[in-house]
Amino acid sequence: MTLRITDQAYATDTGRQRSANEDSVFVRAPLFVIADGMGGARAGEVASKTVVEAFDRPLPGAPPERVLRETIEGANRTVYALAREDSNLSGMGTTTTAAILDEGADEVAIGHVGDSRAYRLRRGKLERLTRDHSLVEEMRRKGQLTEAQAEDHPQRSIITRSVGPEPEVEVDLQTVPAQAGDVFLLCSDGLTTMLDDDHIERLLTRATSMPNAVRALVDEANRAGGRDNISVIAFKVVDAAEPALDAEGATLIGTSAADAGLTATEVRRRAAADAARQRREDAAAARPGRRRRIVKRVAGIVALLVVIGALVFGAGYGLRHIWFLGTDNAGRVALYRGVPYELPFGIKLYSERYSAPVQTEALPEKRKNAVTGHGLRSHAGAQELLEEIERGQGVRE
Repeated sequence: MTLRITDQAYATDTGRQRSANEDSVFVRAPLFVIADGMGGARAGEVASKTVVEAFDRPLPGAPPERVLRETIEGANRTVYALAREDSNLSGMGTTTTAAILDEGADEVAIGHVGDSRAYRLRRGKLERLTRDHSLVEEMRRKGQLTEAQAEDHPQRSIITRSVGPEPEVEVDLQTVPAQAGDVFLLCSDGLTTMLDDDHIERLLTRATSMPNAVRALVDEANRAGGRDNISVIAFKVVDAAEPALDAEGATLIGTSAADAGLTATEVRRRAAADAARQRREDAAAARPGRRRRIVKRVAGIVALLVVIGALVFGAGYGLRHIWFLGTDNAGRVALYRGVPYELPFGIKLYSERYSAPVQTEALPEKRKNAVTGHGLRSHAGAQELLEEIERGQGVRE
């Protein structure tokens, strides 16, 4: 059996007690990467972004474990060199946990450094796949601490291995089998220090979709205190023989539309079904009056499908090519892809792609208006404005 990814989602949140977000994520199925930076000021953000950006390239044809190891080792050398060249970045580092689904082999390869984690949920049972590179975890493995003591130990955030502080890094590698229905979770310790594994398992098991699962995990971690940045990636694998959504972007107008069934595939399916039904009715119709009613019904259906098709594909174009700045739920300046509108039933025509560690209310009036005005821009134009805002607030050079 060959597997494919059917549902995926991610989120990164500053939390309730930090003023900046030093986590970074990268998602391009079948590759998923999470990194939790450290080093203070902007150094942690630089380190984590350096790691995820190292994966922003076409996957080579090498075995997945080799790809993970070589990419993380290369990112380590880059982070280390940056820290030596700039005293402001001295001592920076980052965790990283990365996963690649090998669709042909029905396996997931995982590369891991630090205390971010990878989990697998199978038939309602959550299994931790990685071991933390932390002082407390080493003490637990040696029998110096119980599992319960390790969970609440005041030094559990001290890690013993990370990407960047040393010229070379040892990467933990493993390949685990995958089955249809498995859910894989990657997360920073901002989640696992707030929620235990049983709590995470319950939230994942109850969720009806990966976006719902990710939102629930972040919200619960914040409700528990949100002491650190919280980053979560979740993806589900199914049998590749199952009907697939549109590959270019199965959800043409955002994740909410997929939940509502409003995809290009579904529109085409419904149109074909309606057309077939009308042909049968037309063939059976004997009276002119009935024929006229059928013609009117067909015309109405065709007109409705044209409107729906235009809406779906027009919104899909906007989601792919139009960008704007706005404010996220935490009051931060955020970069959105799509157009700033919603359809009935809560279907959003936009998706959040990045949250800057800058509060909208803290901006000068002109910059604040540029954010709250939701002006439509190209990707380059929106990115340039966002970088100007970050530089103006001292979070980017």
